[in-house]
Amino acid sequence: MILNLTPHPIRLYDPEREDGIDDLEPHLRRVIEPEATPARLATIELSGGITFELVEFRHAQNLPPKRDGYQYIVSLVVALAVADQRTDLLVPYREVRNSNGTVIGCRSLAQPV
Repeated sequence: MILNLTPHPIRLYDPEREDGIDDLEPHLRRVIEPEATPARLATIELSGGITFELVEFRHAQNLPPKRDGYQYIVSLVVALAVADQRTDLLVPYREVRNSNGTVIGCRSLAQPV
């Protein structure tokens, strides 16, 4: 089972379809609706300064524990922050854009390593 922990629906399109075509709906394979609580990148401020702050970004917030048979779609920053700890996270990959250049979905999901 794949659960979407991003704040928006994930629209998966035919991997062979080209960008810039207005009529993409017939090539939409699946929409994965978001869960109620998205996973986010948490930060810990270690120290502050006038010109910069030292911030640790390697923490995920609202990420459920690993469960057999489950994979989670998250943002790339969340997946990269915990890539050395989690093998059950997926990210949208190979963007699909409409004729105006707006990202409207993806062609596949990827597991960052």
